[in-house]
Amino acid sequence: MHQLLTQQYEIIKGARHALFDYCEIMGDDFFKKVEIFNNNCISDLLIHNANTYISWLDNFGLDGSVTFYANNDVSSLTEIKVIFEQVDLIVSDFLKKYRDDYLQPQTKHIARKGITLTLTPLQLFTHVTTHEFHHKGQMLTMSRLLGYTPADTDAIRT
Repeated sequence: MHQLLTQQYEIIKGARHALFDYCEIMGDDFFKKVEIFNNNCISDLLIHNANTYISWLDNFGLDGSVTFYANNDVSSLTEIKVIFEQVDLIVSDFLKKYRDDYLQPQTKHIARKGITLTLTPLQLFTHVTTHEFHHKGQMLTMSRLLGYTPADTDAIRT
């Protein structure tokens, strides 16, 4: 299963990089707030996606302490790409740690939320990757509202 999930993440990274390439054409619109998306901008959702990987894979799955990124601390797509390089390392470490058993449940208390959860590594990995695609769809809709024609950023691009 390790090889399968590693290859799947490579496909996800390819779709993410297609989105990054598309975002390059937007200039300042990349940071333009879109009212009907709770006054978020495309960069905000990318940072949110990175923070989700950090929260679930590093903090929960690896017992790590990587801190979250604040939207106001990021001022370029280049910085976001660097953040996702860190995310890629977290994913790699996570997949290596659980390579022998992605179905092993683990129970952890999440102090900042005041809850205790029991989740498997497969659930964590599935959550962060599907979460990324959910928000990628929102980003493409935001770009359309800003006057752009969305690029093909699917896992299979034609």
